[in-house]
Amino acid sequence: MTQHWQATIGLEIHMQLNTSSKLFSAAQVSYGGKANTRTCLIDAALPGVLPVINESAIGMAIAFGLAVEGEIATTTVFARKNYFYPDLPKGYQISQYENPIISGGRIPIELADGTLRYIALERAHLEEDAGKLIHDSHRGNSYVDLNRAGTALLEIVSQPVMESATEAVAYMKQIHAIGCYLGICDGNMQEGSLRCDANVSVRHKGDDKLGVRTETKNLNSFRFIEKAIVYEIDRQIGVLESGGRVVQETRLYDADADETRILRSKEEAEDYRYFPDPDLLPLRVTEAWINSVSQSLPELKHLKYKRFISDYALSKEDAEQLTKTSAMADYFEECVRISSATPKLIANLIITQFTALLNRDKLEIEHAPITAERLSVLIDKITTQTISTSN
Repeated sequence: MTQHWQATIGLEIHMQLNTSSKLFSAAQVSYGGKANTRTCLIDAALPGVLPVINESAIGMAIAFGLAVEGEIATTTVFARKNYFYPDLPKGYQISQYENPIISGGRIPIELADGTLRYIALERAHLEEDAGKLIHDSHRGNSYVDLNRAGTALLEIVSQPVMESATEAVAYMKQIHAIGCYLGICDGNMQEGSLRCDANVSVRHKGDDKLGVRTETKNLNSFRFIEKAIVYEIDRQIGVLESGGRVVQETRLYDADADETRILRSKEEAEDYRYFPDPDLLPLRVTEAWINSVSQSLPELKHLKYKRFISDYALSKEDAEQLTKTSAMADYFEECVRISSATPKLIANLIITQFTALLNRDKLEIEHAPITAERLSVLIDKITTQTISTSN
């Protein structure tokens, strides 16, 4: 059925920044905790309060912009995005509209055939998160938890250039890796640190005009992103082939039923009545600030992945496993530096036996009780056949 149709996909990714306090207040940022204990008068928007920008959030946004080769705005403006929702006590969200902090940029992804493709970014901007509605604590009632309200988000908007769910997942994984390698996001999708909205449309192959798009909100796992996009592509094709028309709307993905369902009609930018926030002056980003952030950037995953293949003669699969996190990559390279064994043997031991032990004990490699130095001693004993790999 899909052979006559072409899908077009764009993602809006919300990355929660690793700031210790919120974007416009000094309230603590941390996951969990008793409801409404990590908030303050500014987050609740009581009359007379004034927001103050979190400087570290700006630095993190600059780091992301440099990492994706985007253009950093020297002057950026915060705006009020007006809409009503129960977990948004202000009645508006402080975001950026006409003057985002980052414009353009690109994300490299590797396709199934090994070719490299760059996904163009439209923009990335700072905004505050909303709170959370709790529906299942007491039957018939919904409660509001404002612990998350005001948390710093970087919204990363791709251009609508992806053509399959597989490409979208590869793109999302690269964004995840960039955030984690830079240290600006913990990447915990189950806790909502990284989530995305998927814009999907279909059109006949050969048509220049894009089809009507739908937006599927708040996808928080790679598997759900793929399944939701595949479902939505098939649903839209089914609607069009049966003589119907696709309606521009916002939808939710139901993982249990493996389907998307309508949530509301899709708003346009004019519906939000954006205007510059009168409580926040335009923010100026100096060249010195950008240069300072640039000097502290680490080697990113996709660059480390290519280097591991070329410098250590590793397979793509091994390089992918060893660069999943910067801590894993650093551990491997420390072992290579210390041990006399080949990088291939070291990689095999880390990827198989050592990783299995970490998984068994539910440990991340940075918390492993065996240091790279101690593991290297063991690897050298295997190399000299003092002990066997299995022993």
